[in-house]
Amino acid sequence: MRSRACIGLLLFLSACATSTPTPSARGTRSQRIANLQRAAALPWTDGGQCVVREASQPWPALVERCYQALDHDRIEFHDTAGRCAVASAGAGAMGVGLCVLVAPEIVLGAVIVLGVVVVAVAIKEELNAYELRHSYPEETGASRGTKVSSREAEAQRKPKSEPEPTGQDWQPPAPPGPLDRTRRASCEPVPVPHAGGDDPHNACADEFPPNRYPGMDVLVGGVRFDALQVGVRVLWEIKTHRFDTYNEFVREQEIATEYKQITTERDSAAACGYGFVIGVSTQAHKDALLRRNRTLNVVVTGCKR
Repeated sequence: MRSRACIGLLLFLSACATSTPTPSARGTRSQRIANLQRAAALPWTDGGQCVVREASQPWPALVERCYQALDHDRIEFHDTAGRCAVASAGAGAMGVGLCVLVAPEIVLGAVIVLGVVVVAVAIKEELNAYELRHSYPEETGASRGTKVSSREAEAQRKPKSEPEPTGQDWQPPAPPGPLDRTRRASCEPVPVPHAGGDDPHNACADEFPPNRYPGMDVLVGGVRFDALQVGVRVLWEIKTHRFDTYNEFVREQEIATEYKQITTERDSAAACGYGFVIGVSTQAHKDALLRRNRTLNVVVTGCKR
């Protein structure tokens, strides 16, 4: 009887251990989303760019780093709980504001926003992307490069006992769901590590647009881009070649190769509703691309190698 009780207890404990996700697996993401949701109720002068950049940090650190980006003309802080007196004496209104905002729970009346708060663009995009990933995980998995497509997943769920159609009875398989869902999933920007290891190129991609995901490329519509610009729907292809040092033949070959890549990227960006910009280091490089196609949007970044 005692041995049965011990076995039952061990089984119960092992089930608990395997059914509960580890804090490390879910903590950072849940903290990021909670911070974004909390910041969405506040007015920001930078479109929420700082919040998105710092959202993975603890809330107090985010507030400290992004406090100056708040629209202070539309927000008032009141120490209704009486716990920010020291901050008020030491740093004036800024001390009170920081003290009130970093509190685990905002006391009623402590933060008053004047007018209607429209969720900042960058924060809204980040929350929409999170919602999409959780609404259609199968499709978003495909956009992240997984090998199982939605149609293959549907086939795996089909009972094996169901006979396969043969001969003239065969009909093309129907898509697993509405086409707009698949398109939305593939158009979701998915950050991936910078390719290559070209540090000057990657630094330019992060700093010049500037990049919404520093240190990352982004997949949109199955195509890799160097950067997604902060606060707007604009994708970037960055070129840092020392184009001016090439001879005429090499320049022509380089432009021909680049133009094929650029055409693919521009078409993918347009299909997903994004703008597309090519950043080059020199005016000569820009002029060469525009001679190939005057409709290209080319910007001189001045980035050095």
